Amino acid sequence: MLDLNKMYEFTGPIKSDLDQFSTKLNDHLQGDSPLITSIARHLLKSRGKRIRPVFLFLSSRAADNYTEYSVDASLAIELIHTATLLHDDVVDESELRRGHQTVNAQWTNLISVLMGDYLFAKAFRIMVETDSIDLMRAISRATERVAVGELRQIEETGNYDLSEEEYVSIIADKTASLFAVSCEAGPILKNRMKRERDRFADFGEKIGTAFQMADDLLDFVGDAEVTGKEPGNDVLTGKVTLPLIYSLKKVGKASREEIVKYLRDGHEDTFEKIHSFVNETGGIDYTYRKANELSQRGLDSISSVSDSIYFKRLQDMVTFTTTRQS
Repeated sequence: MLDLNKMYEFTGPIKSDLDQFSTKLNDHLQGDSPLITSIARHLLKSRGKRIRPVFLFLSSRAADNYTEYSVDASLAIELIHTATLLHDDVVDESELRRGHQTVNAQWTNLISVLMGDYLFAKAFRIMVETDSIDLMRAISRATERVAVGELRQIEETGNYDLSEEEYVSIIADKTASLFAVSCEAGPILKNRMKRERDRFADFGEKIGTAFQMADDLLDFVGDAEVTGKEPGNDVLTGKVTLPLIYSLKKVGKASREEIVKYLRDGHEDTFEKIHSFVNETGGIDYTYRKANELSQRGLDSISSVSDSIYFKRLQDMVTFTTTRQS
């Protein structure tokens, strides 16, 4: 299992960028009110891996696209991502995230929603400071896609006829959109040609999609002590992901109907039965393969980038995101 120590090794070459990111993030989240400061401290304490800023910095450095506004771009994107998590936790009625109490659990749903709104506003204020209409347009479009993906995921809850193509479209909007704009930010800020922008956006889109596939796999193979959430939560709440989609497609009509009925009826051993079904029919292995294939295709999109320590660490991060267990 790749752990955070490995990730710190991979991000060594951009440590100064991440340090500047952390300093600016702290500055932006302090002082507007005592309540905001308290929630900000809570969020910073339970911070994630900051994978989107890492991809922005590594991809920008690797292709000589780093500018004085790269940290601001990463801040805007990460704040938008954090805002969506605050809203997600309210929708999902989650009490834990990354092993810590969620904002809605420690405070209230109302406060969580309003804090998410505050982070959105802060993100767009930071974007304006970059003075790049193209960056504002790209991040705004990515934010819109996140909302579309979230709404479509809710709409498709319990739809066991969901196709692989529809699933990929949903997670591309919900998750990959912010990866794509993170990797496109460098070429945008450096005023590169559209072809260069498109190559890096395509890289981020594929890596982000693979990242979400790996994340969805944790519902079947994750350790609750590591991930902070119990395995089976997606299955039991009707969220349909690639392992199940593949397995339902592999079996005959009678077997499929039996499994779908079991899912709809709900039993004490529902997850155990579905886990065995998905594992035995190859759904878990198939999803690993798809994530790895997508990652490789993403790297192929930027294969013309000159070899450097930044590009090597970028490749390592691609592996990290698609084979992780947390």
